[in-house]
Amino acid sequence: MAAFRSHHRRRIALIILGLITVLTWTFAASRSQSANRVTSHEQFWSEFYPILMASEPYSNSPKRVSNAESVGFDPKNTDPLPNLLRLSREDVSAMRLSHSKFVDLIRHNPPSLHYQPHTRGLVSTAGGSYLPVLVISLRMLRRSGSTLPMEVFLASWDEYDGYVCQIVLPSLNAQCVVLSEILDAISDSRSIEKYQYKVFAMMFSSFEEILFLDADAFALEDPEILFISEPFTSKGLVTWPDFWRPTTSPLYYEIVSQDETAGKNKEKQENLATIRQSTESGELLLSKRTHTRTLLLAAYYNFYGPSHYYPLLSQGAVGEGDKETFIAAATALNEPFYQVSEPIRAVGRGTPDGFAGSTMVQYNPLEDYALTKKGEWRIRGASVPPPHPFFVHVNFPKFNPATVFHDNGPVVDEKGGYTRAWTAPDDVVEAFGGKKTEKAYWREILWTACALEV
Repeated sequence: MAAFRSHHRRRIALIILGLITVLTWTFAASRSQSANRVTSHEQFWSEFYPILMASEPYSNSPKRVSNAESVGFDPKNTDPLPNLLRLSREDVSAMRLSHSKFVDLIRHNPPSLHYQPHTRGLVSTAGGSYLPVLVISLRMLRRSGSTLPMEVFLASWDEYDGYVCQIVLPSLNAQCVVLSEILDAISDSRSIEKYQYKVFAMMFSSFEEILFLDADAFALEDPEILFISEPFTSKGLVTWPDFWRPTTSPLYYEIVSQDETAGKNKEKQENLATIRQSTESGELLLSKRTHTRTLLLAAYYNFYGPSHYYPLLSQGAVGEGDKETFIAAATALNEPFYQVSEPIRAVGRGTPDGFAGSTMVQYNPLEDYALTKKGEWRIRGASVPPPHPFFVHVNFPKFNPATVFHDNGPVVDEKGGYTRAWTAPDDVVEAFGGKKTEKAYWREILWTACALEV
């Protein structure tokens, strides 16, 4: 018996040693592969970073009097945009000059984005506790039949997980990209964080056409159809709405040399708060070939976002961050875009006090565009059937296998008991698949929990 136990221990030790060897080798191989693939991106970054720095807004940051109120979008609400920031006339002029300088530089001699022509794929950002959430979302996406490749951007090697990046994600036609490998090519460059990662992941992705998805978002249908259909084929940029009316500061329009009610096109001639909802950027479709300048200007807004442009574009409203930078950039450059008009819907469960939401549903842009092209805007009262749900964004609280059953988790009710998360409202739940989709989601949570041992 003792001999058997000794032999058994040796076998376990050899297995552990083998696993350590494999993971060490794959980690080293990954770093080598990452170093090889970022060379062209480093070249772009070495050209683009000086442009960002040369156009720095040499002004004080806007001072916020108070946060903008988050008001649900209503096209009949003609109240003017809130004016809750304070910036001296000298600072406004300085920001206008730096903005104009940046736009001139990218219009006349833009640095070349590196991407593989005629390619399309998915882009996301993750790391740490978001990696299991991303795996769940990606497995749900693969259930739709999609085989589109995905690039998952991690902030640094500290967020790298060898098993996820070398075993799990490649099995799902996805790969990790370490953003710091590119950004650190410029020594002592300014650090970026949080909301700023999204636009840089889009810039440094290898695809010409990209669908960006937050780590907690997935498509119910194969998103390949989005790339080959209107509105994307003519617009090159498609976004989805948030719940709220815009809260852009009037100062922003002065800085970009636009007036709230005047401009070259209809988009700039109306009260912007009545035209469309604010943006929910958990899903974004963009062509880097047609919208290079939009992406570069959005990067400028994000690079100087925390200090200047985030408050200018949102004034402290819910979700202040990158969300408004993409349409703002396209509008400032007079480049086309389409924002889905069908309102976002919240999904959750009923509570004694009313409703507890955990998920957002976004709608099919092809069907939405077909309606609005005929002048049938449901958001403005048109009595026509709605488009079908296309994206599910499980935004808060996260369905992380490690925390999903905690007291503040999405499936724990007010009495501490377990409950289903997606039961209301009935029409939305039924439209996106109800119990069938929920059951599939839980299967992927279970798979991820077991595979990643979280």
